[in-house]
Amino acid sequence: MTGLAYPAISPIFFSLGFFELRWYSLAYLVGIIAGWWLVSCRNKKYDLGFSRQNLEDVAFYVTLGIILGGRLGYVFFYGDGAYLAQPWQILAIWHGGMSFHGGIIGVIIAIALLARKLKYPLLKLTDVVSPVVPIGIFLGRLANFVNDELWGRVTDVSWAVRFPRGGYLPRHPSQIYEACLEGILLFVVLNLMWRSKWCRERVGFISGMFLLLYAACRAFVEQFREPDAQIGFLFGHVTMGQCLSVPVVLLGMYLIWRALKSGCNFKKQ
Repeated sequence: MTGLAYPAISPIFFSLGFFELRWYSLAYLVGIIAGWWLVSCRNKKYDLGFSRQNLEDVAFYVTLGIILGGRLGYVFFYGDGAYLAQPWQILAIWHGGMSFHGGIIGVIIAIALLARKLKYPLLKLTDVVSPVVPIGIFLGRLANFVNDELWGRVTDVSWAVRFPRGGYLPRHPSQIYEACLEGILLFVVLNLMWRSKWCRERVGFISGMFLLLYAACRAFVEQFREPDAQIGFLFGHVTMGQCLSVPVVLLGMYLIWRALKSGCNFKKQ
């Protein structure tokens, strides 16, 4: 039989009595903690002006934006009305079902509220947060692989994986593709940009590049990813993920244009 056997990995990382910690939940937890730590280090190195309480607020608001935005985004974009029959299932995020595009919307709203509270320029704050987001994306995509979900289309490539929930057919491990592109590649590129004074000085440039590159990577991988069964292809071979990436690309391009046009110094705004 062609394709690699799916590794027998339990979706539960740790359990004690009625308590269960799943890999999916752990991915979010570790991603947020790692992101908070990296922002804290940069706060000291680059004198970003955050107090310890400010940093804790950033972590809290971003977490809230990810969870609420990601879950509600999935319900509206991918739920196909199924949650109307069982609305309590909206709260069952441990079963998976998070939309990254919804998470982007949620985080932008959360950061906008926080920026107003802290009287800190919005795009300066998104520039600080954007380079650490790929950590969570990387871990989240690995958790998707462990959960045997969001697998790719049937293929004959030598590295195809036979997912149990995918009918044991050889499929693209699209979760790994996304982990590599949206996680590792995006992290490396954005953090190299952060180390560049030229990029940091142009407020909104790093945020724009994050949106543009994420959407480009996501749209590319969607060519290998199996569309959600309840939606399928929207038209032709175009998926929901690709359609949702279009406004993300446009917003990213606008922020890059705005940053290059203004050329504002990070410290002076």
